[in-house]
This record gives sequence, structure tokens and C-alpha cells, in this order.
Amino acid sequence: MGRPNAFDGMMHEFCVKLGWCGCVKDGKPLHVSDFIPEIGPVAADDFARWLITADGLDPDQLNGSELRLLEAVFVKHMGANVVDANRLRPGHRDA
Repeated sequence: MGRPNAFDGMMHEFCVKLGWCGCVKDGKPLHVSDFIPEIGPVAADDFARWLITADGLDPDQLNGSELRLLEAVFVKHMGANVVDANRLRPGHRDA
């Protein structure tokens, strides 16, 4: 296994520190990575909504401050509000 990258650090904060780890739905594990597209831009607000959905919740039922906190964690680790989907993979290294 390679060294942790920005995505790994972000997921550690989301899961270990904040408790957003995914869930089991209909007998199958569900994780935010299940929602990340193969290519294209991913915005912090989209990622936050996927993170909440992966925990089996409706993102529209959370208040704005909770969503902004999740978006801020994304920006802190990824360095931007929008990043390419390929950066949202374990072990990815920027060139």
C-alpha cells in the first residue's frame, strides 16, 4: 500500500473524526466512492451530498451548516472547491 494522499486524509477525517463512514443498505455496503464518477469535475457540495447519501440519509434533511462543514473538509484536503474525479481515489498522486 502506498503513502496516504489528500483523498486518504480527507476520508480519514470524514470517517474517523466525523463519523461519515458509509452504511449497509439492502444488505450491501454503501460508500461515498460508489458515487464518484470515473471522470469529470466533482464539486465539494456534490461530494458532501454523496457522503450523506452513502450513510443512508437524505442530504436535504441536514441543515446548511452541516453541509458547509463537510464542504469545508473537502476543500481543506483537496485544495479547491472543484477537483477532477481522478484525484478522488486512494493512492492518487498529482503529477
